[in-house]
Amino acid sequence: MNKIKYQLEFDMKCSTTLLFEYIGTSSGMSEWLADEVTERGDEFTFVWGGQEETANLIRYKEESFVRFRWQEDEGTKCFWELAINVDDVTNDVALVITDFAEEDDLEHSKLYWTNLIDDLRKIIGS
Repeated sequence: MNKIKYQLEFDMKCSTTLLFEYIGTSSGMSEWLADEVTERGDEFTFVWGGQEETANLIRYKEESFVRFRWQEDEGTKCFWELAINVDDVTNDVALVITDFAEEDDLEHSKLYWTNLIDDLRKIIGS
């Protein structure tokens, strides 16, 4: 089944430096994204309830974004990205999530990210 690309944007009340610590490092991501995140080079292993999934870091820019591809999606155009967007006028900081999901799982996937970002906001005091 083909996956659909979607984006979500969340206002964040914090500095880009702080936000990048939570989206661009294994220690930061393990506080909100998964039970445990380990990093070996460009390979990140995410653990949820004892179940592991591995993703490769395929692009990143310090204090800007990280882009991963699940190993099961190798050879496809599917990826997931956490990007920091700063409004040029107001300097408001937003976290933009780009991901892919199957059509029948799209709403669940969006809700899942929304809940994760709620957890992240609590951690950083946003």
